[in-house]
Amino acid sequence: MSAEQSPAPTTPRREDGAPEQGYDFVVVSNRLPVERVVEDGTASWRRSPGGLVAALSPVMARNDGAWVGWHGAADETLERFDHDVFHLAPVPLSAQEVEAYYEGFSNATLWPLYHDVIAPPEFHRAWWNVYRRVNRRFAEMTAEVAAENATVWVQDYQLQLVPKMLRDLRPDLTIGFFNHIPFPPLEIFAQLPWRRAVLEGLSGADLIGFQRPGDAQNFQRCARRFLDVAFRNGEASFGNGDAEWTVRAHAYPISIDAEAIQELASRPEIKRRAQEIREELGNPETVFLGVDRLDYTKGIIHRIKAYGELLEDGRIEVGPSVLVQVANPSRERVESYVQLREQVEGVVGHLNGQFDTISHTAIRYLHHGYPFEEMVALYLATDVMLVTSLRDGMNLVAKEYVAAKTDGSGALVLSEFTGAAEQLRQALLVNPHDIDGLKDAMLRAKDMPPAEAKKRMRSMRRQVLGNDVNDWSEAFLRDLARTRPAAGPEEQR
Repeated sequence: MSAEQSPAPTTPRREDGAPEQGYDFVVVSNRLPVERVVEDGTASWRRSPGGLVAALSPVMARNDGAWVGWHGAADETLERFDHDVFHLAPVPLSAQEVEAYYEGFSNATLWPLYHDVIAPPEFHRAWWNVYRRVNRRFAEMTAEVAAENATVWVQDYQLQLVPKMLRDLRPDLTIGFFNHIPFPPLEIFAQLPWRRAVLEGLSGADLIGFQRPGDAQNFQRCARRFLDVAFRNGEASFGNGDAEWTVRAHAYPISIDAEAIQELASRPEIKRRAQEIREELGNPETVFLGVDRLDYTKGIIHRIKAYGELLEDGRIEVGPSVLVQVANPSRERVESYVQLREQVEGVVGHLNGQFDTISHTAIRYLHHGYPFEEMVALYLATDVMLVTSLRDGMNLVAKEYVAAKTDGSGALVLSEFTGAAEQLRQALLVNPHDIDGLKDAMLRAKDMPPAEAKKRMRSMRRQVLGNDVNDWSEAFLRDLARTRPAAGPEEQR
């Protein structure tokens, strides 16, 4: 246990199960908003990067909030502790539970199913049983730390059973759920053997948020088909015999901390680093960039194939053009991800072997993560950003690129199958399955007149800067507070 951890006493309980003391606002997610670091043999905690943590930190600070989640190490139990503005309640997971609940059911069953079965989902009863058991543990920990009439916000597909479990344990709570990934159409969701249980789990929430209106509509269609519940204007009544409640399902598109990215992009040292990157690439005329987790939903192979065909067609040349592909390692113990890495590296190696020159590389492939300051510098050094996801709830990389381009330069090629495509309409929208269309869009972005590029970028920047991650969290929490007037974070009432 690090010095920054402080055990919390057991919470006194009333006869109805509610704590005599607890937290008025509780966030529940698969991971805690901190990560363990070891320096000079000493372990400590630091805040995790990411928009969700940044967006919810001010709310936590103002509302004496707690965060429930796994701390990232298997077979280890920690007491509750404080760090930064967070009161943290770690949920322990065994190595077997990580394998079955997280790597198995969450990421080999739900993830591919919810992303239009781009990869075939696996259905194993043993995984489902562990998923259900782990969700119960999260719900019980949340019930333990939440104050009477507290607001609880559950995050994402790993915890879809928690809302109903929590409602059964603590009917006094106001419960929100946000689904960060797509919600599939009825015809795909129907494949899930435990479809009814998942829908019932989600329906324990007072408000369910989705990235796009289409996702909310998909959920409502599934509820009508499998629960025989009809939504009207995004609302439906649910009951369990002892109580009735109203469930609301609406879209709340997530965004980024645009102000922080702009601030980074304006720093002289970041601008110098951007120039250094272009020099290290050989001062090309056009830098194409892809930034993704190494995931089969991201369309990385489609992007590289299109770039390779442009080289083969002689429509671009190595030297004047270069493609930089950053592929952050992801889920490396899941077999489909192991196969994807081998496939991507094979295609990159083949094209580089065919088109590299003594002084220039066709594709700079980088299979590791970078500090965010380096990513902002890379955005500044880029002429054409390529976001070619086959299915994506939102894709925040597209918004990060737009926010970083403070001078209005650059062009964005954006898959129409991302949530971001519904907001960034001035991007060059593409169907990544149409390789010829993707190639044409890449060339159009490369050769776009500066005046047109700046006009498009200005429009996209207005959208991103006017709808940042704080607007997202405030809108969701405001609407959640309205579902039950007696509850909600104080500043949202």
